[in-house]
Amino acid sequence: MNQTATKVFRFAGAVLVFSGMMTACTVFPRPEPPRVMDFPAPKSLQKSDISRPESLRIDTPFASEPFNSTRILSKPEPWEFQVYRGVRWRDTVPVVLRDMLTGAFRANAGFRDVATDTSPGNTDLTLATEITGFHSVSYGESTRVTIAVHGQLINNRSRAILCSDSFIVSAPAEDRGVEAVVQAFGSAGEDLAGQVIEWANACETRPDQSS
Repeated sequence: MNQTATKVFRFAGAVLVFSGMMTACTVFPRPEPPRVMDFPAPKSLQKSDISRPESLRIDTPFASEPFNSTRILSKPEPWEFQVYRGVRWRDTVPVVLRDMLTGAFRANAGFRDVATDTSPGNTDLTLATEITGFHSVSYGESTRVTIAVHGQLINNRSRAILCSDSFIVSAPAEDRGVEAVVQAFGSAGEDLAGQVIEWANACETRPDQSS
């Protein structure tokens, strides 16, 4: 066999081996895409009796890792976070919390107008928040969800902080399953929205701070 024929046979053999490897790869199951969960919107918020004349912008909350992600977190130990596998929030935690608060403030109608930081328009006030907790915690056989934020209501003209406070809410999950945990997040979020709205509506704006 001449040298040219030898090279042809070697090339053909290599192609067959590579094709066999690719075919073998297809027998392994492909990983399922993660389930995508939405943050449940509050259901029982009451409309405010009095509407403030100011407009309000709700900024996307600040959050450091691991809260600045789409992962649904648990905290089995005070020093450790774990991730619920095969499931995630529809967007990052700061975005889903911002969207929930925006919908809640609009439903409450306590301010003349409510926008987010994606809006190009100007507003009188800004709600700035920082997330310090957004996870589930297990105690024996029971599981609870905790959401913790620090909030500031800021005058957009003077940049003065009119009011500031911290909020920590908790809600039990019926079981340890991710569906029950997500529902518990919804209950905790509704409690949080009610507290933040009541606090923001009661925050006084002095005449020299109004825009």
